[in-house]
Amino acid sequence: MPQYLYLHGFASSPQSAKAQAMKARFAALGLDLIIPDLNQDDFAHLTLSRQIQQVSLLVLAQSEPTILIGSSLGGLTAAWVVQQAAITNRIEKLVLLAPAFDFLKQWLPRIGPDQLEAWRTEGTLPIYHYTEQRTLPLHYNFIIDAQSYSDDGLKAQIPTLILHGTNDETISIEASRAYAATRPSVRLVELFSDHALTDVEKDIWQHTQEFLRL
Repeated sequence: MPQYLYLHGFASSPQSAKAQAMKARFAALGLDLIIPDLNQDDFAHLTLSRQIQQVSLLVLAQSEPTILIGSSLGGLTAAWVVQQAAITNRIEKLVLLAPAFDFLKQWLPRIGPDQLEAWRTEGTLPIYHYTEQRTLPLHYNFIIDAQSYSDDGLKAQIPTLILHGTNDETISIEASRAYAATRPSVRLVELFSDHALTDVEKDIWQHTQEFLRL
């Protein structure tokens, strides 16, 4: 039986609504959905590289294949995890919920050049953490690290289902459309929803269940 891993989004946690809804769906089928805390009790030093390393160790520790389900930045993390030669053959499928493709191109303009420069010079930026329900500092190395990743490097041909809202105000659906257009192993399902996708949970589960043949 494969290992099922769910990767939560940026400034979120295993307690997010989507993560817990998915966990309950799996539990109803007698399956365990593992949801690692990508904050690692140290949100301030979060980077994409750190998330990739954390998830990679979980995959390598399992003798059975793994199915990765990732939301937003967790989806981007999942896509990068499978690029590693030691891991590609260990991943059966990917399910990506509003994956954060073209992340910096879409996120940095919302911060603005003045705030970005202040972040660079001061070293940290207060970020609202949805689970903590308070702002937490995030080091500028998050940006430096993210700049070393380009979606052009995502070349592994893994059967992938992408579920993305057409009204996503955080990560434009155009990023998923562009990603799917050049990758025959990817199927994109467009849902009438926003980035949170909380109002289409039943649709997400239906498509996920069919894709994973649960």
